[in-house]
Amino acid sequence: MKRSLTVPLTALAPVSWGTTYAVTTAFLPPERPLFTALLRALPAGLLLLALTRVLPRGSWWWRSAVLGALNIGAFFPLLFVSAYRLPGGMAAVVGSVQPLFVVGLSALLLGQRPVPRTLVTGLAAALGVSLVVLQGTGTLDAVGVLAAVAATASMAAGTVLTKRWGRPDGVGPLALTGWQLTAGGLLIAPVAVLAEGAPPALDGRAVGGYLYLALANTAVAYWLWFRGIGRLTATQVAFLGPLSPLTAAVVGWAALGQALTPVQVAGMALAFGATLAGQLGGGRLPSFSSAERNRRKDSMDLMDRALRR
Repeated sequence: MKRSLTVPLTALAPVSWGTTYAVTTAFLPPERPLFTALLRALPAGLLLLALTRVLPRGSWWWRSAVLGALNIGAFFPLLFVSAYRLPGGMAAVVGSVQPLFVVGLSALLLGQRPVPRTLVTGLAAALGVSLVVLQGTGTLDAVGVLAAVAATASMAAGTVLTKRWGRPDGVGPLALTGWQLTAGGLLIAPVAVLAEGAPPALDGRAVGGYLYLALANTAVAYWLWFRGIGRLTATQVAFLGPLSPLTAAVVGWAALGQALTPVQVAGMALAFGATLAGQLGGGRLPSFSSAERNRRKDSMDLMDRALRR
């Protein structure tokens, strides 16, 4: 497929994730965030495993577990904790700084030197999202803030490690997505049972909502996301993340009757412009010297060996 289609196809992932709040509010039982996270991840992962019929081999057993924990198993619960404990869209604002996390981790793990334009663009994206989603002020909960920061760091680390490790020979992004969703879902399952108890009774609307979240919002969206990571730079992919809160704001306006103020519209324009700017010059980023790259590679090899133990 032509590279020109890679960015818009990858962008469909955060656009899909931006519909999660509306679907959860309109269709799903209240106060069951971990159960929702479990039904998003595990059925989708098992379905993709059944479709691809490919299991990890060798080092990819532990790599899939690490990536599944970062991208799914830790990210989903932390995201829900922050959303429940922080006022307004503060969790989305913290999440919008993910490109800056990715820039820093890409320098550390991929040997890609950050450039001022990328840092300025990342700050502009975060400012734009804050104008869209922040409504008034409230007391910030320390646990909620820490959960939001941890969720953002977890997804950023998962994105960069997915880029660093790539995929095994002969394995496509669909199988890699299935491995991570299954591993993440298995990590969420015991936490959901301990924290929320038995699953709630589900009516037809809830079943339809969970089917949408598991299939379109998770299986397809994460497949597009991991496929994009394989073809774009980690920073390019991260700059698509602000499309999620922007989509949530548009869906809230169009489907839930939520008004948009001129300030919010200006914030949407700023964040969307930063997202587009983050895709410019998306080829190779400036790298460190060969000696520095080798030193960083040696450090990563030591970490890989430690994770295998």
